[in-house]
Amino acid sequence: MGTFKDAAKRVLYPTYEARLVRQLETLGSDRLPKHVGVMLDGNRRWARAVGADTAAGHRAGAANISPFLAWCDDLGVEVVTLWLLSTDNLNRPAEELAPLLGIIEDVVTELAAAGHWRINPVGALDLLPPATARVLKDAADATHDVDGTLVNIAVGYGGRREIADAVRSLLQHHAGQGTSIEELAEVLDVDHIAEHLYTRGQPDPDLVIRTSGEQRLGGFLLWQSAHSEFYFCEAYWPDFRRVDFLRALRAYAVRHRRFGQ
Repeated sequence: MGTFKDAAKRVLYPTYEARLVRQLETLGSDRLPKHVGVMLDGNRRWARAVGADTAAGHRAGAANISPFLAWCDDLGVEVVTLWLLSTDNLNRPAEELAPLLGIIEDVVTELAAAGHWRINPVGALDLLPPATARVLKDAADATHDVDGTLVNIAVGYGGRREIADAVRSLLQHHAGQGTSIEELAEVLDVDHIAEHLYTRGQPDPDLVIRTSGEQRLGGFLLWQSAHSEFYFCEAYWPDFRRVDFLRALRAYAVRHRRFGQ
């Protein structure tokens, strides 16, 4: 039975994908997101489901990143933010965290070596082991001049931490200019804080995708996603296919965005 189902999928999915692509083309490229944020969730549950260890789940998830970025390239997505490790994840047991960090280092190195994408680490790199932080910084340096999709790699990332860091950076900046707290309070607005976020200078995400069936943000891009559209997918990240991505884009394209109005 499983073999028959797999064969049917191999036959039907290309046809279904082609149909989704035609629908997106009909809707128009202006209806597609320019910045997509993804919460790559479900690696551990995928591993349990197939009887593998946790590290195997993370490796399977890492293997799906390059294909996903290629799909984004094909459809004109200009910025992608991938949440690979939260600040809360840093509290996981060492026997799980160490292999995960190694997998992240490997995949970031591979993405940089491909030369297709501009890597930009976002997160509290000071919380990471020095070796991991160095890999992220080296990838950013190596791809600085790449004329390709900007890929934010969120490692050691938490939305609350980002906002706190932004406010801290803002205060330090104005203190260096001799601005008093009272003077800053008179002029402070949301744009001042946005200028100090990890993603400063970038457009906010149009679409945020979370895999694995969970329907919550969990601290991902809390500031930037105020007007984002959300798409929750049942598939675990290692099983997330191009057809799933096309469905997400179709759902986004037919929505009427109000931007809080």
